[in-house]
Amino acid sequence: MRMERSARALPALVIAGTFVVSACAGMSQKQKGAVVGAATGAAVGGVIGNQTGSTARGAIIGAIVGGAAGAVIGHQMDQQAKELQQNIPGATIQRVGEGIAVTFASGILFPFNSTEILPAGKENLTQLANSLEKYPNSDVLIVGHTDSVGTDAYNLDLSQRRAQAASAYLQSLSVPATRLHAVGKGESEPIQPNDTDAGRAQNRRVEIAIYASEAYRNQVKSGTQ
Repeated sequence: MRMERSARALPALVIAGTFVVSACAGMSQKQKGAVVGAATGAAVGGVIGNQTGSTARGAIIGAIVGGAAGAVIGHQMDQQAKELQQNIPGATIQRVGEGIAVTFASGILFPFNSTEILPAGKENLTQLANSLEKYPNSDVLIVGHTDSVGTDAYNLDLSQRRAQAASAYLQSLSVPATRLHAVGKGESEPIQPNDTDAGRAQNRRVEIAIYASEAYRNQVKSGTQ
């Protein structure tokens, strides 16, 4: 288990912040609050993901609080990550910033070129759902990825359907839909070259970002001021 903080994400945070400020121009306070809320977590994940190559980690970075509040959130995430590592041996668990990145190889969750969740995948997602129930103050971004075999359009659609299938299964286990966001990135965020079978296998994956919800971030910040 290791903490990861990417310096490359800092320019993206500036970009995201600039977007929020620009979007808020001329809005009421209530409207501004809605824009700022929407520009955290999953929304900012796409912006930062373009800069860092990881939408999942971008979501976590976009939800960073920092300071004493961030330390409180980080401590809770430390404990949750340790438990996930013990209970989900089929996944890679990493602490990133003030959140957790969970990576499932697609072969664990899905058969090749399919969105039907395998029995082992269901067990893994059940353990994840149990953890999310125990730690209810987080939001979850589910990101599907493919290798580069096939057309861009097909891969994007497959990755989206896989992310949605994982989300639907978590919902069937009583994880509130309001906590879950599912997106597909197709072949656009590879972690290995696609010119070998081993590399393509690693690129076929589902990444899950767990980060403090906006409500919990505000609650913790209020309690640490």
